[in-house]
Amino acid sequence: MIIEENSRWMTKQRKTTIASVAFLTVVVLHILGLLFSQKIAFLSKPFLITTLVIIYLVAVEKPNFWYVSALFFSFWGDVLLLFKNQFFIYGLASFLLAHIFYIKITVSFIKKVNFQKILVACLPFVVFLFSFLFVIMDNLGEMKVPVIIYGIVISSFGAVSFLNYTQEKNTASLWLFLGTIIFIISDSLIALHKFYEPKQFYSITIMLTYIVAQYLICKAIIAITSEQD
Repeated sequence: MIIEENSRWMTKQRKTTIASVAFLTVVVLHILGLLFSQKIAFLSKPFLITTLVIIYLVAVEKPNFWYVSALFFSFWGDVLLLFKNQFFIYGLASFLLAHIFYIKITVSFIKKVNFQKILVACLPFVVFLFSFLFVIMDNLGEMKVPVIIYGIVISSFGAVSFLNYTQEKNTASLWLFLGTIIFIISDSLIALHKFYEPKQFYSITIMLTYIVAQYLICKAIIAITSEQD
């Protein structure tokens, strides 16, 4: 029985390692593509989330429906944002849904809290959101309402992940919180690039922060799911 359990664990570890190598390979290809070949960057982008899904599925016994849904909409967000001008609003909507699912997952980790803790968790993200919107508001045009809604949702994700971290204060909750913060940075850079001051280096920085954020969130969900199992 013990030998069988060890064998199963080794098989899972091997699969996770192979999936992680595949993910890292795609990441390197994508970053090199951004630097030297837009065609490689274009073709490799959909495989970022695809390989991350594989890492998650081979690492856990019982996949979390909400997390898989978040990755599903993240995948379509990536694909739609490849066609920036034509489908930007649809890509934004896909990531909006992904963040709603991330919020749903994170809230499920939080135990009972009081109003004061909720207020403290929300305050820094409310301040950042209002400050950021003040900077880009004049350039939003017809995108004003969608961007504000998206900003509220991702700020809420930041607040609940911070609340979860202050409550748990373990490695997994730290990964989740850092992943959320880096995701907010990535999305903020997208907004600055599109609505304030386009800069070439934003493209690589946006993708690097996005990849790190998604990986940290995935790592956190795997760890928390494993603890619950």
